[in-house]
Amino acid sequence: MIKDTNIHKTANFAVLSVSFEKADAETRGKFAFFDDHVKYFVNQIHDLSLGDAFVVSTCNRTEIYTTTQNYLLIAEVYCRIVGVTLTDFMQYVQILKREEALNHLFRVAAGLESQIIGDFEIIGQIKNAYHRFRREKKYANPFVERAINSAIQISKRIKNETGISNGAASVSYAAVHYILKNQTQISDKNILLLGVGEIGQNTVENLVKHVYQPKVKIANRSADKAEKIAEKYKIPHIEYDSFQSELAQTDILIVATGAQHPIINKSHFPNGRQTLVIDLSIPNNVEKNVTENENVKLVDVDQLSLHINETMAQRQKEIPKAEEIIDEMTKDFLEWEKKRKLVPNIHHFKAVLKNMERNEMHNIHRKHKYVDVADMELSDRLIQKITNRFAKYIIDNPWRAEEISKLMHEILVEQANNEFNEKH
Repeated sequence: MIKDTNIHKTANFAVLSVSFEKADAETRGKFAFFDDHVKYFVNQIHDLSLGDAFVVSTCNRTEIYTTTQNYLLIAEVYCRIVGVTLTDFMQYVQILKREEALNHLFRVAAGLESQIIGDFEIIGQIKNAYHRFRREKKYANPFVERAINSAIQISKRIKNETGISNGAASVSYAAVHYILKNQTQISDKNILLLGVGEIGQNTVENLVKHVYQPKVKIANRSADKAEKIAEKYKIPHIEYDSFQSELAQTDILIVATGAQHPIINKSHFPNGRQTLVIDLSIPNNVEKNVTENENVKLVDVDQLSLHINETMAQRQKEIPKAEEIIDEMTKDFLEWEKKRKLVPNIHHFKAVLKNMERNEMHNIHRKHKYVDVADMELSDRLIQKITNRFAKYIIDNPWRAEEISKLMHEILVEQANNEFNEKH
């Protein structure tokens, strides 16, 4: 029987995950994967015929998703690109395969594996990461495409049907929550946000939402982007070159940049002003030595997560509801995959019937010089009905699919060929 050898199956799906569970912020920073790595990674995977893979890299995790059984070769390519050894990587990586890998993707998308449970920023990061890889590959992997779409649907349903995101406590909100809890007269404080990527924008949104008329300004290397965000939230922005002079007037500095190395250090705080610095970047973009100035307090992503225990307790109660949705959607996904594996068998069966139809119609036309349209429509309906019966049987009995398909091929094709040869 004809088989589609290009179908990527759950059996070949794997994820290699480095997350906050095994690696602290500094360690995670070593494994961070940046946008300028994507093209080279995709080309390497293609040149080595390693199937398909894409990387999701956030402040809490870096994960390689792949549809090839050679996931360690994928890991080697990744390690060469980010400049770490495979040995170092394997110390912190968790490897999940088959349905466990699929379930992990869905749980991550649902915010159940986030450092802050119910953090729905992650699904946007997964979508963006996949689309960046998709643009470089120029083709879609049906299995991964379906998995990503299912992950998006799971995230939407959990957000709408459970309370797991109540009391929102994303990394960006955690920063604002920390400010609200530990600063007085916040509306009088000069707040400067450096970096307006996804997390930076979410931080601005939370500041505007939870602080009454905040005195917040934004700065970004790309002036165009800063202008757009400033216009959207009706807040001022400064030129990136003016950052140092503005910092001299700043009470709270929030760093949400995506640099590969620290860009803020103790030299940025020469005047001894009381300053709270919140570093939302992974790897850290603020050097620890800023606290050598006794008036500077530094808080990073890992510390922020310690300040939202109350919200987490409420969210924990919603996890079973979220898991029910994941189980339901996983079942749907596996059902789709099961049917998809059998599509070549079904198409082949229908093609055989259509070929028989063409031969019979040809014979009728040769004898009568005419074929009634109603007869043709009836024939089409019968073929579709018989194909549907065949499809339902092999989908309900997948272990017999090859046997039944082969039997139908013998009866409808081979036997007919033998009879024809005997006559001629």
